[in-house]
Amino acid sequence: MSTQTHRLTITQITDCEHCAVLRVSGELDQSCEEYFLGTLAAIVDAGRRHLVLDVTALVFCDSRGLNCLLAIRWLLKRLDGKLFLAGAGRRLSELLVLTGSTELLPVRRTVGLALLELPEAHRPVWPPTPDPDEK
Repeated sequence: MSTQTHRLTITQITDCEHCAVLRVSGELDQSCEEYFLGTLAAIVDAGRRHLVLDVTALVFCDSRGLNCLLAIRWLLKRLDGKLFLAGAGRRLSELLVLTGSTELLPVRRTVGLALLELPEAHRPVWPPTPDPDEK
């Protein structure tokens, strides 16, 4: 599943009952705020209480984008869930450090390392296996 707005794409890479791994690429700012929050809230509403966001292709994130990440983190925390960022680039990492958000939004080098932070029963298969029906 992949959805996008003019500057942001969110692609579901894999999921299981408790967790979804999503690739977030493009720009996360005010123009994409409603789309980002709506898309992730729908995934949480579907029962996922842990999210791993692969942000290796996120090229821009400003303070509004950071607020979006913190809002999703708050929602997941209320459900006893967690949010992890995987593969954050230099600019996003600097934004997290400058705003003191590194403890609230943990960053792991890879999706695999982020998934290891979750109980085994809450992790999807990683790396995902290709669907034989898709060509």
